[in-house]
Amino acid sequence: MDGVLEKAAVQRAQSALREHSMPGEIKVLSDSARTAAEAAAALGIEVGQIASSIVFKLPDGRPLLVITSGRHRVDTTLVAALLGVEALGRADADYVKESSGYSVGGVAPVGWINSPATILIDEALNDYDIVWAAAGHPHAVFPTTFAELLRAAQATPAKVGD
Repeated sequence: MDGVLEKAAVQRAQSALREHSMPGEIKVLSDSARTAAEAAAALGIEVGQIASSIVFKLPDGRPLLVITSGRHRVDTTLVAALLGVEALGRADADYVKESSGYSVGGVAPVGWINSPATILIDEALNDYDIVWAAAGHPHAVFPTTFAELLRAAQATPAKVGD
């Protein structure tokens, strides 16, 4: 891993895992895990086992975190309707960093510097015994379960895509 800021982000993710009694250990991959496909290939698992943290901007400017299975994309129209808002705003890299403290490609679902306004977790992740999530850096991931993520992130289960 490179840079002091990235190390601090991974340490924040590790602290959040401990704080939430999540036993998974952070694994540093030799290859990037910026995308679900890259992470799955590096870990030798199904792409659906990747719990991707996707950040959106709600109409009031607060962040929305969608923890989604890597096997599909977030259906923004479906999620907006679920939340009763007209549309979800795109979150650029600066907004993601300011909201979460993590850089795009390494956003952990826990340990944010500013808690998201709303957190949804893809019900599809419950199809797997073990899922893997980013741990604060594009090369850092950790194993967990749907139930652990649901509890630790205080997320609401939802159908977020097809």
